[in-house]
Amino acid sequence: MKVTRRTFLRESSRAAAGLVVGFQLGIPGATSALAKSTRRAAISADPESAAEFAPNAFIRIGTDNVVRLWATRSEMGEGVRTVLPMVLADELGADWEKIVIEQAAMEPRFKGIRLRTSGSGSAAGTWRPLRKAAATAREMLISAAAGKWGVSAESCRAEQGSVVHTESGRHLTFGELADAASRMPVPASPKLKDKKDFHLIGTRVKRRDGQAIVSGSAVYGQDIHVPGMLHAVVARCPYLGGKLVSFDPAPAMKVEGVKYVVPVRSGFATGVAVVAVNNWAAIKGRAALLPVWNKGPNASFDSDTFTREMENALDQPGFALRRDGDAPAVLVASKKKMEALYEYPFQAHAPLETMNCTAHVREGSCEIWVPTQAPEAAQQDAAKLLGIPEDAVKVNVTLLGGGFGRRLQTDYVPEAVEISKAVGAPVQVMWTRDDDMKYGFFHPAKLERLRAGLDEQGLPVAWHHQSSGPHLSLLGPTAEEKKNPNYFADDGMLWGSFDNPYNFAHHWADYTLVESPVPTGPWRAVMYPSTVFARESFLDEIAHAGKLDPIELRLRLLQPGDMRDLKATMINRARLIAVLKTVAEKSGWATTQGSTSDLGSTTAPHEKSGRLWGRGVACNVYDGDCYLAMVAEVSVAKNLSDYKVERVASVIDCGLALNPLGLEAQTESAIAWGMTPVIGGKINFKNAQAQEHSFADFKVPRMSEAPRVETHIIQGADAPGGFGETAVPTVAPAIANAIFAATGKRVRRLPITAEKMRLA
Repeated sequence: MKVTRRTFLRESSRAAAGLVVGFQLGIPGATSALAKSTRRAAISADPESAAEFAPNAFIRIGTDNVVRLWATRSEMGEGVRTVLPMVLADELGADWEKIVIEQAAMEPRFKGIRLRTSGSGSAAGTWRPLRKAAATAREMLISAAAGKWGVSAESCRAEQGSVVHTESGRHLTFGELADAASRMPVPASPKLKDKKDFHLIGTRVKRRDGQAIVSGSAVYGQDIHVPGMLHAVVARCPYLGGKLVSFDPAPAMKVEGVKYVVPVRSGFATGVAVVAVNNWAAIKGRAALLPVWNKGPNASFDSDTFTREMENALDQPGFALRRDGDAPAVLVASKKKMEALYEYPFQAHAPLETMNCTAHVREGSCEIWVPTQAPEAAQQDAAKLLGIPEDAVKVNVTLLGGGFGRRLQTDYVPEAVEISKAVGAPVQVMWTRDDDMKYGFFHPAKLERLRAGLDEQGLPVAWHHQSSGPHLSLLGPTAEEKKNPNYFADDGMLWGSFDNPYNFAHHWADYTLVESPVPTGPWRAVMYPSTVFARESFLDEIAHAGKLDPIELRLRLLQPGDMRDLKATMINRARLIAVLKTVAEKSGWATTQGSTSDLGSTTAPHEKSGRLWGRGVACNVYDGDCYLAMVAEVSVAKNLSDYKVERVASVIDCGLALNPLGLEAQTESAIAWGMTPVIGGKINFKNAQAQEHSFADFKVPRMSEAPRVETHIIQGADAPGGFGETAVPTVAPAIANAIFAATGKRVRRLPITAEKMRLA
């Protein structure tokens, strides 16, 4: 099988969810040093090691009957510390209350195992390997018990943390069997349980760490306190690509509590660190500094000007993403054509917990405490900076107060390491909200131009989707890679454009790269937000122009409900049809909407309580794994002075829903996230400086703006799909389509404001 970048990102992120490589290492014949060392530890003559059953690097069962599971995925709100124990408990037959989750660290036991967290891979990536590891342990425990009793293994079963002899009722706890089990042969092909025998999987289980989080006892990066620790904030160059010229430490040193003022050369921007006994003193010291900056080569960069550059680029040759039929020729020949341009601006990640890192540099070693999605990169960056072996850097991953892709970058880690080395003490670097808004990296701005040729019934027969904007990652393709016209098509990119699920006879997609000095990187839902916003909005425009029901149009374009092999991913149109039909039913789509079809019509506004009301629909397939349809209901003031998202109904098919309660929580958070670029989230650059500095001007939904959320889950296949990002892309188009249904006003450039509605 060809390994494309898309496949690599998907599969490596699933490995990052933990357990994939490590669980395979427990199989006989594995040559990894980790497998050998793990096995040796399990049968060691040391009393503590011998009493502990360790079938692989990730599961430990002690004589106290406690089962420890090491999670190799960072917890940033997705509930991995609940889902993984559920899977382990069901397959192993463990006592749910006796499972303890530990965070895997950058240490020899996990060497060679990917710990990076990205790509919605917690459940999808760990499902089979975790079950296989648990089944391996279960069979070894059963073999140990059967040997003690002199009975067949087939006459025994594992349940609630014990092995039971079915005929006699005798039982031994896992703890009592730990030593003997560690000496059992490792089964090559353990039998997995039938899902009808699961007790936890598929049920609504509350988060195990919920109480610790709400009570404040959970440990995030900002909670770390190391003896002798100092606090630092950094004055960074405010200009994209600018540099520090000079600074005078004297004014900052006059502030009570300030201990050091040192230059910082790490991170995205050079700067000056003020180190003090507490954060407040450091912040006051920084305010007293008057550093001199070189504005650099991008001093005139302006995001409005850049938007015009992206628009001009749409008329330039780009990378071909998809070539089905001859869309340009059919568009020219079509008697009826439609065209629209959509804008998705630069976005900040803005997690609730700002960037922070605590580092303690000693002679020849370093220890780091950090909320990160990429501990490997943190270790590598620190080792490179200090000129020491990677194994000499210990990285402790704390809970993350939100990640959303921002913590895939580790720019704040070398800052802390560099400062700690300079002052000879442990240092915690803290980013303020203003720092976090201005000096991180951003989801790239994009323009999307769509054209369609329509037949006599108003159905699109030709579709051409053109995208322009910066690359998603900081580096992007090399000069040599840019020479390959199939550079993006080979990997199934751009998501949402390349993997458009609809059945058009002539279907083209293109992408033109436009360079920018803005540091860019993945945002929650990666590439989908801009492309799906444009695609689903344009379909809505086509539906209204042809007096077709928007859901009915989508259902027609998904016929015959077949499987579509796009090489980089598979699309099951029947699953998308099912979620669309279900969301029509669950949302009450046909009610108060007229009666032009069996689903109803959204062509006319509906008035209620002195406001205009409307519903909009959007759907998407996320990386072939998850299928979602969403209906948003909005109310708009008659004078178009404001709007409110009143209700969002979603129907999800992500395969086997391991914990429906967790999926509901993820949907709710994704809707809040997806609303941000709609209601006011946008980063503007003027003179190479980000203009927004807090939640006062980068608007996120307040509690009073939160809609009523209804989530309906279709229990689909036998395995789960990744879901952490699935619900985000449909939010913006569903709201935009609802606003049009209520007002007849089509806003194509985000955010949607009262002024834009009036001008539409």
